Amino acid sequence: MIGEIGVLIPILGIGAGMLGIWTNHQQKMAKIQAKDTAERAAQYATQNTQLEDRMRVLERIVTEKGYDVATQIEALRDARKVDALLDSSDKEPS
Repeated sequence: MIGEIGVLIPILGIGAGMLGIWTNHQQKMAKIQAKDTAERAAQYATQNTQLEDRMRVLERIVTEKGYDVATQIEALRDARKVDALLDSSDKEPS
């Protein structure tokens, strides 16, 4: 019985040391993962802010009168192309 206890003492000592090493490793891994998560969150926040800024610009462009004017100009250009095509087909001999 005393011999068994004498064998268990070194085993418990080694086991406690290994448990300490494993615990430290787990803590380091948790810190690394937390840092990585925080960096990703910051990147997503920055990207989200940039997208919101771009959306505001697009909304302003679409809702301003300038967009309507630009659309009307493009429509006139398209109408001129159609008129030019019709005129050229009328001038061709049948």
